[in-house]
Amino acid sequence: MRDDHLFIVFDGIDGAGKSTQIAMLREYLESQERSVFYVRDPGSTKLGDAVREILLHREDIPLAMTSEMFLYMAARAQLVDEQIRPALDRGDIVLCDRFLLANVVYQGCAGGLDVETLWQVGKVATGGLMPEITIVLDMAIEQAAARMQRGLDRLEKRGAEYFQKVRDGFRNQLARCPGTRLLIDADRPPEAIAQDIRTHVGLHLSGIAGNSQVSRRDTATPRRKRRGE
Repeated sequence: MRDDHLFIVFDGIDGAGKSTQIAMLREYLESQERSVFYVRDPGSTKLGDAVREILLHREDIPLAMTSEMFLYMAARAQLVDEQIRPALDRGDIVLCDRFLLANVVYQGCAGGLDVETLWQVGKVATGGLMPEITIVLDMAIEQAAARMQRGLDRLEKRGAEYFQKVRDGFRNQLARCPGTRLLIDADRPPEAIAQDIRTHVGLHLSGIAGNSQVSRRDTATPRRKRRGE
């Protein structure tokens, strides 16, 4: 891979604003004349799109949690091989909507599968490739659910108890990701969130941020906690 590549993953519970922040960061990076390549996991390959359809929308197909986990891993293996590694080899900045952390959290922390096993299987599926920057957008599950203005997919129908475990899982497992980890307070105006993200990505691109840097809620403007958080 070229030395100027960068692999950035966005994650967090549905409704926290991943799509908005990915689009804003992409626009910013391209305005800086950076070559940006966007993918989503699962998806962005023929196999990944087919698997995504089964996982999220084919409720007529029963899925055991272990089967669900392996489908995500298979789609990710194809995504890494077909899209992500070639883009990094070109020197692109890759922006990825979800990656291995989501698999660990949704099927492990919330779904009951062994978390350590998921990390190990994930290492095989990705060929050891992990992002330099992992960004988790965090907010209360009630607020995230209120933002959802569309029909819910198979996973999104699993209820509040499941998604509280998902949120807690992201907070707990983020530290297992290598490189720079950002836990961002997503209950703020989109531009304020985007500025936090641009600051840290800019530091990384300028070589100031090291691979051991960990940035959490202290990067965001403090706010009063709401009931239920």
